[in-house]
Amino acid sequence: MNPHPLPSHKGFAILEALIAVFVLSVGLLGVAALQASALRNNQSALERSLAVMQSYAIFDAMRANTDAMRAGSYNMGWTCTPPSGGTLAQNDRRQWITDIQAALNDPAACGRIACTPAGVCTVEVRWDDSRGGVLTGTQTSGSTVETVTTVSQL
Repeated sequence: MNPHPLPSHKGFAILEALIAVFVLSVGLLGVAALQASALRNNQSALERSLAVMQSYAIFDAMRANTDAMRAGSYNMGWTCTPPSGGTLAQNDRRQWITDIQAALNDPAACGRIACTPAGVCTVEVRWDDSRGGVLTGTQTSGSTVETVTTVSQL
């Protein structure tokens, strides 16, 4: 007979399994949060690319109508409502604002154009990018307004 029996380890394997499941669950939650952050940032990057493409679109329209561009017909302050049409420059600006809002899927997206008589133009596009902010806990923080500025010599 053994005077010192070994202590019983009943239930220890179940405890190990529960700890392993807990660690695995925490890891999977981390992977899910990383995936959600990647999707949010990809959407924000797509919107920035679309804003740059829209800037190039109005530059192309101004290159096709350089006399009006040099005369200041394309200049406008921050505009979120498509301006009325009429002349080619007015139609181009109206279509540009409409295209910005459609491309960015944001009816509040705005644009601004400032050209000098020498042909140096600054085009800015502004839209709501609240989805692209930094996730802290369950809230997205950071800038909710994104602005892309493009300058070109026409």
